[in-house]
Amino acid sequence: MKDTAVKKLVIGRYSTPFPLILGGMGVRISGGRLAGHVARCGGFGTIAAAGIGVNSPYYTGRNFFAADIQAFKDEIRKAYAIAPDGVIGVNCMVAVTNYDAMVRAACEAGAKYIVSGAGLPMSLPALTADYPDVALIPIVSSVRAAQLITRKWLQNHHRLPDAVVVEDPDTAGGHLGEKPENIGTGCYDQYETVRQVKAYFQQVHQRHVPVIAAGGIWDRQDILQALAQGADAVQMASRFVCTEECDADPAFKQAYLDCRPENIGLIMSPAGLPGRALVGNIDRIRQRDLDAGCDCACACLKKCTFKETGERFCIIGALDRAQRGDVDTGLVFCGTNAWKADRITTVQAIFDELFMLSHQQKQSLAVNA
Repeated sequence: MKDTAVKKLVIGRYSTPFPLILGGMGVRISGGRLAGHVARCGGFGTIAAAGIGVNSPYYTGRNFFAADIQAFKDEIRKAYAIAPDGVIGVNCMVAVTNYDAMVRAACEAGAKYIVSGAGLPMSLPALTADYPDVALIPIVSSVRAAQLITRKWLQNHHRLPDAVVVEDPDTAGGHLGEKPENIGTGCYDQYETVRQVKAYFQQVHQRHVPVIAAGGIWDRQDILQALAQGADAVQMASRFVCTEECDADPAFKQAYLDCRPENIGLIMSPAGLPGRALVGNIDRIRQRDLDAGCDCACACLKKCTFKETGERFCIIGALDRAQRGDVDTGLVFCGTNAWKADRITTVQAIFDELFMLSHQQKQSLAVNA
């Protein structure tokens, strides 16, 4: 296989030495520290917006939306303090109640790109109209979704996506934009979808739009495979959890180190979407929220079965508990390859492995950071 792993990634006005975007992991798993170090090492550093305010000094228990905005801007500033010239961006889920406000907050704080999924981000160009340099990157799992988004953006805003993430629901972690019955059937071909999306932009719009493969990317061979199959870059999330720089509690990281393939499975989120996580404690998560009562303090989701009927569990509470270290009654999202984590390492060491960086290359990157 031809070694094409070390190549520049250009999205909109921004470029990085390596074709890697950090996947957004909420709540506070990919915060400012992790995103800053990924950017410093030569990738696109992504801060996840979802629930970022709940474990912050601003949150009192009843001011979720105000705390979210303040904490989000803090994390973006934190990332830039680590990588002043890095490419720092955010992941904003369409499904959250304060989607519009968080997108605007990201722009105001200097985010260079916005990745958006968990729904079709039809309003994203309107929300960012005052910030035309911010690159817009929708997440899709089909060429049809890419077409729907593009047609809407062109019709209303005369804008194409700056890049597209094609997520593989059979391997990706967290919330998945696919019906549960369609996941794991063996019918989905991620790289055929990647090629279809690229061809759509080239043939219909005569434009090269970078397409990023997400889900199941763990090592150098996975990156080489993705690039050989037509992707311009990869999005990686789970691989960066077991790093010193990851914003999660050590117990969260240890859950990755301890897990096995059979511990990873699908859950139904109260958002109405399937998600991939460690599934051994789902009954305890539900029981914990039942014992605490069905008080929804955040109203974080536009649609939430827990808020509406008390069904399932509070997603933001479960993710927040895990991030703080309670992995017994907290929800640990992960991709299918999380079991491959075998040690706590550093972001730089992962980049060294993925892109076979020489000492001279690392010195050059440090100078330019």
